[in-house]
Amino acid sequence: MGDPPQPGDGEPDDERPGFPFGPAGFGAAGPFGRGGFDLSHLDMAQMMRMLQSEGPVNWEIASQVATWVATNGEPEHALPPDAREQFEELANAARAHVVSETGLTTAFQAPVQTLDRAGWAALHVKALRAVLESLAGNLEAAMAAAQAAEGPIEDVTPEPGQPDLGALLGLPPGTDPFGRLLTTLAPVLLGVQSGSMIGYLAQHALGRYDLPLPADDAPSLAFVVPNLDAFEQEWSLPRTDLRFYVAVHETLHAAQRLVPWVQQRLVKLAIEYVGAYELDPTAFENRFGDIDPTDPESLASIASQPEALLGAMQSDRQRDVLRRLQTFTSVLEGYADVVLDRIGERLIPSYGQIHEAMKRHRLVRGEADRFIEGLLGLRLEREHYERGEAFCRGVIERAGPEGLNRLWESEEMVPTPAELEAPGLWLARIDL
Repeated sequence: MGDPPQPGDGEPDDERPGFPFGPAGFGAAGPFGRGGFDLSHLDMAQMMRMLQSEGPVNWEIASQVATWVATNGEPEHALPPDAREQFEELANAARAHVVSETGLTTAFQAPVQTLDRAGWAALHVKALRAVLESLAGNLEAAMAAAQAAEGPIEDVTPEPGQPDLGALLGLPPGTDPFGRLLTTLAPVLLGVQSGSMIGYLAQHALGRYDLPLPADDAPSLAFVVPNLDAFEQEWSLPRTDLRFYVAVHETLHAAQRLVPWVQQRLVKLAIEYVGAYELDPTAFENRFGDIDPTDPESLASIASQPEALLGAMQSDRQRDVLRRLQTFTSVLEGYADVVLDRIGERLIPSYGQIHEAMKRHRLVRGEADRFIEGLLGLRLEREHYERGEAFCRGVIERAGPEGLNRLWESEEMVPTPAELEAPGLWLARIDL
């Protein structure tokens, strides 16, 4: 039996709706094909044009890969016309309860968005751009330094009848493109990997804050309607209860991020982490020295593996940054969970059932996991959530909710890793 029909079968590649990159794009099953990342039908000129990019990340590729992965290459159904009105009503109720519990009046500032999977992906291609460009810039600088250490690149004259590959890449005629291969590949590889991460996340995201992603755009309350519907059916959850739960969760996290220093700190730590990658020239050569840019499978072998690209750049400096990043995100998540408990147990009849389903949901991310960890170093296990929640409950036991709400006064109020384990130390430091 042959392969099942794929979206757009029988149509020319460059006429297929949503087909990435037109005729110089990916195979019929999308950027990863049925058996992986598929560049097999490209000729050399097409491949070289695809590798051209302005800036450290090829954002056109990132955007198209994110959309394709998010939707599995299938058109999405239109959102119900009354979806926005329904979620606005739930958000208004959630805002009132969040402000009453926390005093974070910033909750009233976050607008509501109703999204499909492609919409979530498009939003986050932009929202994560600052951190991913910082990562790409560091990678670009490291590779440039490594190439400079190797000495000047020799010019080459193409064989008669063969294309000048250097010229196809926008280099001076006669330049050897293989000597600049990794610098040339980096933008498209990071574009593919960034798009893949965002696309895989979009397949499962219920809102904006399922994970503490270092987004730098204006916080908002997002509801990914097709994923909410699928989650509701999978767990047999009451629709209104689930949607109100997500509205409260989104509102809590948006209110946190609208405190001026909170989102800035999260993005700053993420940029510090990706800026701490250090190139190991030997490891880099071992991993990528045999890449053949004329062989699509050779390129494909690293395009979908962030751990291969960045594994040669990990450094000891990142461990300290990662501890601080995980401490901060644990506190953000723990605070939201504690307040959500107080609101949900009073107002949501099926709260216990929904909360257990949500705990499992945020720990099972499928393919997205290795991209999140490989690109951003962001890996939160159950213990990180539990540690943050235990800290917040410990503060409330000693100083009440008012004591816990002092977290938002300034960046100096963020607990250290040691204080996260011992709330009394934090309270002593802030004179409570």
